[in-house]
Amino acid sequence: MLGVPFPQESLVGMIVPIVVVLAVMLWVIGAYNGLIALKFQTQNALKQIDVQLKRRHDLIPNLVQAVQGAMQFERGTLQDVIEARNKAISAGAGTNLQGVGQMAAAEAHLSGALGRLMAVVEAYPDLKATANVGQLQEELTSTENKIGFARQLYNDTATLYNTEQHQFPTALVAGFARAVPAELWEITDEAERAVPKVDLSMKKA
Repeated sequence: MLGVPFPQESLVGMIVPIVVVLAVMLWVIGAYNGLIALKFQTQNALKQIDVQLKRRHDLIPNLVQAVQGAMQFERGTLQDVIEARNKAISAGAGTNLQGVGQMAAAEAHLSGALGRLMAVVEAYPDLKATANVGQLQEELTSTENKIGFARQLYNDTATLYNTEQHQFPTALVAGFARAVPAELWEITDEAERAVPKVDLSMKKA
């Protein structure tokens, strides 16, 4: 009959919208899962920093104990290191990607205090030659290097995660995935940037 579509045409008219809807749903699911995966990867990268920071925090009391007997007139420097360490531990972000900035600032302050301690130790040749002190310095140097690598991995992963959140059309599902920008590990305080870097190995060039 005229004006009545053939069954084939009717079937095609039904399939096309269904295919489109399915394609959109699959894309939404893929984008959602991709953001979730990046979030977990970023949190895992932050955990790797935390592992190395814990090692650093555990070594510092041993170093302070090893040098404090010979540094009777430098108790202020030792106290600064201890206080900075305690603040750094308290500022730990865990897996909170929005607490990285605070943790980075606390760790930068600790690095500065530790660097000043190492500079003072330079004035005690006999102390530098102590096997225990030398071993702790080497372990701290190794730990600092591992922290640097872990920081770089975290920043790279966090940057990718943040980029995905803002790119169209993935940004459309960022809210459903509860994706929020991860703070990068960076130093924003100019005074912290100016803290001189001290070679913890104490090796002369």
